[in-house]
Amino acid sequence: MNRRTFIRALSANGALAALPIPTGNPAAVSGREGRPNILWIVVEDICPFLSGYGYPNPTPHLDRLAAGGVRFDRAFMPVPVCSPCRSALITGMMPTTLGTHNHHSSRSPETAIHLPPAVRTLPELFREAGYFTFNQGKDDYNFDYDREDLYTGEYTTHPLYGKSGRRETGWKDREPGQPFFGQIQLSGGKHIYRDTFAPSVKNPIDRGGMEPPPYYPDIPEVREDWAAHLDCIRITDDEVGGILRRLEGDGLRKNTVVFFFSDHGMRLWRHKQFCYDGGLRVPFIVSWSGRPERLGGAGRVREDLVSGLDISATSLALAGLPVPKYMESRDLFARDFRPREFVISTRDRCDYTIDRIRSVRTERFRYIRNFFPDRPYMQPNYRDEWDITRRTRDLHDRGELDPLPDRFWSRERPSEELYDLENDPHEIRNLAYSPEYREVLARHRDILTRWICRTGDKGQYPEDPAGLRYMLDTWRSRGIEPVNPEYDHLGKQGTGRSGNQRTGRSR
Repeated sequence: MNRRTFIRALSANGALAALPIPTGNPAAVSGREGRPNILWIVVEDICPFLSGYGYPNPTPHLDRLAAGGVRFDRAFMPVPVCSPCRSALITGMMPTTLGTHNHHSSRSPETAIHLPPAVRTLPELFREAGYFTFNQGKDDYNFDYDREDLYTGEYTTHPLYGKSGRRETGWKDREPGQPFFGQIQLSGGKHIYRDTFAPSVKNPIDRGGMEPPPYYPDIPEVREDWAAHLDCIRITDDEVGGILRRLEGDGLRKNTVVFFFSDHGMRLWRHKQFCYDGGLRVPFIVSWSGRPERLGGAGRVREDLVSGLDISATSLALAGLPVPKYMESRDLFARDFRPREFVISTRDRCDYTIDRIRSVRTERFRYIRNFFPDRPYMQPNYRDEWDITRRTRDLHDRGELDPLPDRFWSRERPSEELYDLENDPHEIRNLAYSPEYREVLARHRDILTRWICRTGDKGQYPEDPAGLRYMLDTWRSRGIEPVNPEYDHLGKQGTGRSGNQRTGRSR
């Protein structure tokens, strides 16, 4: 029995009598032809280092996309790593609310996490309204689902990365006049992993002219990675240009709302998997060339605080569909829209590394709570094999790192961090222990405490042993022995390498 059938069975038995469940029959939905198409262009692992965001990195196609719509300058993802973030995007709910907060969860029948019966994914909601749905690229959702309930097209599976649609599925497969909700996944910062990366870069960034941020050592490896990230963004810009040309060629551009955003920041530490701006702040553009007035006019720039969660409700609302009341998402273009006072972001287990970090981003400040201050920021993780990591760790071990970048390699970390983003955009001066910021700290601490209580943050509780066992066995098979104490009761045998000597790769 698939999930859709299961929900209908519950409804028939009266278990969901209070919840109206649509028929899911596209032919029965009236007026679908007049609705706009919704297209998500989802990019992996990039920061907003675009020319439109004031960065000296030319991105002409994305600049034109923003000129025909709205650019959001302060958009922050709910999680700085892909799978729990994608869970949030596709449901409009925080992964800590649903229990999908641990990276690469629900990858086997024994570890399956099930959504509450009343919670529907966006593709299901669009399908029930008569939309054709597709996803070119990975889903990577941290819950159990039948992909045929969500998307049209064949797909593949991976033991860690989950289900992925094949590239050939797209809007051309729909019925005549049928609107679509589509997702096109772009490699973004992960272009760097490809053998074709260097040949595909036009006019590569001058590595010698790079100036890394102060929390990284100024060494050739960092300059190379930083420049390569900018090159990846320019490749992405060309790819977006190609997508827009295909829409134009098929006569779809004017009636398609295009969402462009990244799932989180770039791949380096203190960005991806961490709750600083570098890991959470992303480029976010919404464009509807046929009806820019629906977005408040073309060429707008909004600086209010936006959560990546809001992409979900906004997509439904622009299509004229109701936003479920259970969603924690907000319609960014609603007539009664009220800006967020804060954005919450979370980080829990990533691959085999167990952690718990919570963050509150307000207008001016970022507050971070480290629930495991006795564990280093740089616990053993999948980046340990990289040359840049080995080089930096070696400098730290020999006492040759400057104090600021060395801080991230220390054995412990503060339990609380507070940064004034107005005066400290790099988040390097922790004010949590400064007496003059005592009230600011208390206010942000209270916001987080109340949020945890109100939402029932499931990161408070240990992960299911089956999920931990799956991680342990998966990484052992790759020659890695996870070192967190949470694995101890699972009967570690010491059969693999230690976490900082790993030989496998995760992306």
